[in-house]
Amino acid sequence: MALAEQKTYTVEDIYNLPEGQRAELIDGNLYNMAPPTRQHQQIILYLARKISDYIDEKKGTCEVDLAPFAVFLNEDHRNYVEPDISVICDKNKLTDKGCNGAPDWIIEVVSPGSQRMDCMIKLFKYRTAGVKEYWIVDPLKKLVTVYDFANDGFGEYSMSDIVKGNVFQELEIDFSEI
Repeated sequence: MALAEQKTYTVEDIYNLPEGQRAELIDGNLYNMAPPTRQHQQIILYLARKISDYIDEKKGTCEVDLAPFAVFLNEDHRNYVEPDISVICDKNKLTDKGCNGAPDWIIEVVSPGSQRMDCMIKLFKYRTAGVKEYWIVDPLKKLVTVYDFANDGFGEYSMSDIVKGNVFQELEIDFSEI
């Protein structure tokens, strides 16, 4: 008995989605995205402000982008993600369409439906694509998981802790303020 052929999607399929529908593409597999909750958006806004303020204070040149922001992880047409927060320090990666290549730092805020995607599929993909640092913020578990891929580091924190960055080593984010 022959197996049904699985369709391999491309970035072109992402751009042809109906208006308002969002999805990500990892290795040719299409993953639909649910709309974020208010809490999800508040966490993203808080973190993006802290990171942006730090960069401005240090007169840095890195850019902070919020979803929906296209990240083309590999030089192919089979990978397209929209991280909640992307920090890109190499301006040569930026185009009008988004970021070509791995951002330096990615933060994902877990939603009930995105647990497997954020904690397994994207974890592997971000690491292999060359992301230096990846934070997974899980408001339900009140947990912040930090992967320092550049130095093979790992840490878990509660959402009442102060968490230090690795890309920006002097940056501290107090999660109790959220």
